[in-house]
Amino acid sequence: MNDLQTERPFDAVSSARQVMRLALTGSLATLDPQGRPYASLVTTATTIAGEPILLLSKLAVHTQNLDRDPRASLLLVGPGGETGDPLAGARVSLTGTVARDADEQLERRFLARHPEAAGYAGFADFAFYRFTVDSGHLVAGFGRIVDIPAADLLVDVEKGLAETESSAVSHMNEDHADALRLYATELLGLGDGSWRAVGLDPLGLDMLCGTVPARLDFPAPVTNGGDLRATLATLARKARSAAA
Repeated sequence: MNDLQTERPFDAVSSARQVMRLALTGSLATLDPQGRPYASLVTTATTIAGEPILLLSKLAVHTQNLDRDPRASLLLVGPGGETGDPLAGARVSLTGTVARDADEQLERRFLARHPEAAGYAGFADFAFYRFTVDSGHLVAGFGRIVDIPAADLLVDVEKGLAETESSAVSHMNEDHADALRLYATELLGLGDGSWRAVGLDPLGLDMLCGTVPARLDFPAPVTNGGDLRATLATLARKARSAAA
C-alpha cells in the first residue's frame, strides 16, 4: 500500500466532498403541488466549486415541481457496497435550491462525466441546472454522522485555475493518457483501463473509466495553471516510480 492509500483520520468535510465529486447519480427530492415529497433518480456532476449539476427535462415531474418551488434535497451515495451492505458507503444529503443555469461550464463538465447524455442534451426540452447548496448531512458509518454547512462543502476557485481547467483536462486526455492510467492503478489501486480526466478543481483530479469514477486528491491545493502543472507532474513521477 502506498502513501496515498494509507488510512487517514476521519475528516467529515473531506469525506462529504469525496462523495459529492464521485457520485454519478443521486436521488432528487422535490415538492409536488400539494407540498408532498417526490423523489426521482437523476444523473449528476459538479461545478469546479463542487455544486451539483443536473440535466433535466421540462417534461419531467421533478422539473415541473422545481418551477413552482425551487427547494430540493439531493441524496448522493459514495462507493462502499463491496461488503454487500448497501449502507456501508458514505452518503450525503444536500438541501438547497435548484435553478436553470446557462453557464457553459455546467454543460462541459456534465457531458465529460456523462458522454451518453450528449445525444439528448441539445433537445429543446432539456436544460442544465445548478443545485445551490444550503447545507449537507453526512452519514459515513457508526458515530460518523455530521451536519456540514455549504461554506465547508464547497471550495473557492481562483480565476486562473477556472480559466485553465478545460484546456488542462483536454491536454491530459490527449497527451498524457499514460499518466492518467498510472494515477489510477499505482496511486489509487484501481484496475487498468482507458482512464480519462473529466474535471479538475483546487483539491483534486476527477477521472472516469467506463462507468467507474475515481478521484485523485492533490497533496496541496492548487490555485493557478502553474501550480496545477507542477502538481500533476509530481504525481506522475510518483506513479511511474511506484510502477517501476
